[in-house]
Amino acid sequence: MTTKIDEVTSMFMRLPLMLILAIALACIVGATVIAQEGGGPRVPQRPPAGGCPSISREFWPCAKAKAAAFNPPRNPDGTPNMNGAWNPFTANGSQNIEDFAGSQFLGPQVTLIVDPPDGKVPYLPQWANQRQDNWDHYIDPLGSCYITGVPRQTFAPRGIAIIQGPKVFAMAGEFAHQYRVIPTDNSPHIGDSIRLLMGDSRGHWESNTLVVDTTNLTDSTWLSISGHFHSDALHVTERFTLVDANTILYETTLTDPKVFRQPWTMAMPIIRFEQGHEVLEEPCFETDRDLPVMLQDHKIWTGLPRQ
Repeated sequence: MTTKIDEVTSMFMRLPLMLILAIALACIVGATVIAQEGGGPRVPQRPPAGGCPSISREFWPCAKAKAAAFNPPRNPDGTPNMNGAWNPFTANGSQNIEDFAGSQFLGPQVTLIVDPPDGKVPYLPQWANQRQDNWDHYIDPLGSCYITGVPRQTFAPRGIAIIQGPKVFAMAGEFAHQYRVIPTDNSPHIGDSIRLLMGDSRGHWESNTLVVDTTNLTDSTWLSISGHFHSDALHVTERFTLVDANTILYETTLTDPKVFRQPWTMAMPIIRFEQGHEVLEEPCFETDRDLPVMLQDHKIWTGLPRQ
């Protein structure tokens, strides 16, 4: 009888060399986190970001203070200039957004959650076991090359390009080449009956911070490989603030009364890639069948189970 490890190993043997190298690099980046409090193997701490410790719970207050004193470069319309290619510093945040000691499949992770203070997703009691059930029985939608959804697009592996124009803020991700075009013209959201994998995003500027409000989402996406889920009532508020010319403080607050006890917030640094870096198109196609074939005991996630 084959095990999950055997199946995953077989899957990797069939992957193109460049994709294997990309996965290996993501694992190396993901391993550069500190061990959780209370024990476990020590691994190197990530280097500072924007002059602040890069671990979310330490980066958040430090970066907010630095951003308040920073006068960012400006676009012709006076808005802060964030144009360019950016690296989500916590690339393996897409693997697990909570404290995680690591497993045979995933590297260790320090929580990205800064509120509540315990660093855990505040699921309602009736949903407390769903994340583990997802890991045990379902395939992350990204495994079949479906869209990440929001806010996961911002901290998915391999980087994003930001393109700004008058009354618009666009983000193109290398992972699955997904994008968002966010109006910043005070236009209203679309009707509530329309549901989209990337939702409907509207942005506005509060001083030097871009605030993006996203509604109209579905329940067909996850927040991490590890099965963190949400419902179609998810409401996401993102905040992008330059800490210095090469560092963005990214904050995102998630509200979902169907599955969360309360709103909760993640924060992390996004670092500018070196000059000349290009965000390329990744050849990833929806309904990719490799993972379903290899992991025959796992199902494709199509949305939140009814209770």
